[in-house]
Amino acid sequence: MRLKSNIWVSAYLRRCQTEGVFGAVRHRGAEEAGAVFVKVSLLDGNAMLYVPAPQTSYDDGRPVDRFFVPIAPQPVPESAVEERLTKELRFDPDAWIVETEDRAGRHFLELAKT
Repeated sequence: MRLKSNIWVSAYLRRCQTEGVFGAVRHRGAEEAGAVFVKVSLLDGNAMLYVPAPQTSYDDGRPVDRFFVPIAPQPVPESAVEERLTKELRFDPDAWIVETEDRAGRHFLELAKT
């Protein structure tokens, strides 16, 4: 069984805080199983967006983990990230949006193996 989204987000923000990275919930989604999107602002007009990994990325031996994939290999303009997030919320209003700020782009997420 997977951790509820609200518990996962709280733990993730706590992890960011212990590393000295500011983070906040921008949109609260469904507490039980809302998808989580993580925006990492680089504070220079660019950002990275991490979205839930496709189900094919999950190993049957570890079905409880949350894996993410970046929408692009390099930072993109924040306006492009905001457009994507707007579309995601229109499609799934139960999604969570978490935003962090870190010039180094640290995200502390488990990325799916490609």
